[in-house]
Amino acid sequence: MPDTYLVTGVAGFIGSHLAERLLRDGERVVGLDCFTDYYPRTVKEANLAGLRGQPRFRFCEMDLVTADLEALLKQEQVCGVLHQAAQAGVRASWGREFAVYTQNNVLATQRLLEAARTAGIRRFVYASSSSIYGDVAELPMRETARPQPHSPYGVTKLAAEHLCQLYHANFGLPTVSLRYFTVYGPRQRPDMAFHRFIRALLTDQPLPVYGNGEQTRDFTYVDDIVEANVRALHADAGGVVLNIGGGSRVTLNEVLRLLGELTGRPVHIDRQGTQHGDVRHTWADTSAAQRLLDYAPRHTLESGLRAQVDWLRGVLGQSWTCP
Repeated sequence: MPDTYLVTGVAGFIGSHLAERLLRDGERVVGLDCFTDYYPRTVKEANLAGLRGQPRFRFCEMDLVTADLEALLKQEQVCGVLHQAAQAGVRASWGREFAVYTQNNVLATQRLLEAARTAGIRRFVYASSSSIYGDVAELPMRETARPQPHSPYGVTKLAAEHLCQLYHANFGLPTVSLRYFTVYGPRQRPDMAFHRFIRALLTDQPLPVYGNGEQTRDFTYVDDIVEANVRALHADAGGVVLNIGGGSRVTLNEVLRLLGELTGRPVHIDRQGTQHGDVRHTWADTSAAQRLLDYAPRHTLESGLRAQVDWLRGVLGQSWTCP
């Protein structure tokens, strides 16, 4: 008999890939999404296209903040939770929008943890973010470093991490928090940098770039993120926080040159000012994930970007208009 896993945010970029992987592994998936309006529902419905109709997949449109989550977990006999749902975006988390972030990232996580505790879930994997580190001077970033979020979004992701550790320490809920470092690949959100850059190149538009382009990121291909989640489901570890990076720390300018080569298009850059909440550098020390999950990234930046370029070429060829 297959195990049943709940994937929250299943209509999103990472959640849809993760659900597909679990189904390929022979598992059963209950996918949950409430279609927040951060980007168009049509994009999310396209993400679900490969899942709908599969016999071992059930989709539930519901809000983590208001749904009867304990009843859902028990009724579906869920044994593990992969919590990918969140209000995304560093730049949008300032001002009055912060209330949305606290509701969807903090309160929603607490309600899901509480339901998982009472339902006797065997594993709870939480999708955290490198944003919890902030603009640190010491690189690479290690899990033992003092978190100093540089944005309200980062604050909410760190708060949810702490909740996971609290539920492990007080109730023995076996939680694993994975700190993602700049995820990219097919189905990447339309607001994210690689998506915007590739779309601009393929449509002969200037590329909006914040700052001078010498900021660096540790870029992680989506399949490596999915692999880390699957390994975390079965690892002998609880109450831990792990960096998940791609081993591809490069400058933004290097990425732009590579994208020009992959698309065969000239790169016209529209330089814009530095944005509040953006950090200068990220770089993951993944030695803990390697030790506890036997995790190692398998995709190079060039191969991953080629896959994303091919995907977006196909999307634009189908006359789908990005927002």
